[in-house]
Amino acid sequence: MFKDLFSRLISLIFKPSETWGKLKERGEDEETFLSHFLYPLIGMVALAAFLGVLFSYKEFNFEIALKSAIKALVSYAGGFFLSVYILNEVWQSMFKRPKDTKLCQSFVGYSSSVMFLVSIVLSLLPEFFFLYAVILYTPYLIWEGAVPYMEVSEKEQIRFSMLASLIIMLPPIIIGYLLFMMMPGLRY
Repeated sequence: MFKDLFSRLISLIFKPSETWGKLKERGEDEETFLSHFLYPLIGMVALAAFLGVLFSYKEFNFEIALKSAIKALVSYAGGFFLSVYILNEVWQSMFKRPKDTKLCQSFVGYSSSVMFLVSIVLSLLPEFFFLYAVILYTPYLIWEGAVPYMEVSEKEQIRFSMLASLIIMLPPIIIGYLLFMMMPGLRY
């Protein structure tokens, strides 16, 4: 399972245009995508947040590590499902396509993979804060997947890519910020 997950991630990052086409042909079902790609990736984000606090905090503090893991889990899982819902609504209203939750789920999940990886690395190695710039690769992934995966016309590609980038990148950030404000113990 993890071998396939990592091979898809590496392929998506280094050969996005080719990989989007292969993913469209593959056409995996919703349950397989969620249980073999998305949930393990979000679980790794939460685990990295937990371990990152345990190893980088001045003293062993299980409570803060647990809060950090919960914040990461809720912000990325909640951000994913909120992004899927919003993209599905935009897909119908602005692009005049029938709602397709399965298609939007897999597109948002694969497009978010760089954000997940950056979060894992920064949780474990917070000194490398400059890696936040790598998240800007996400709009490029969205651009590359718009035509082959979502089957958007080339004249709609720019508008779709800009909207999808905002829809995919903002919810986890906003949810994470709100959770940070509601959990004062995380301000260390």
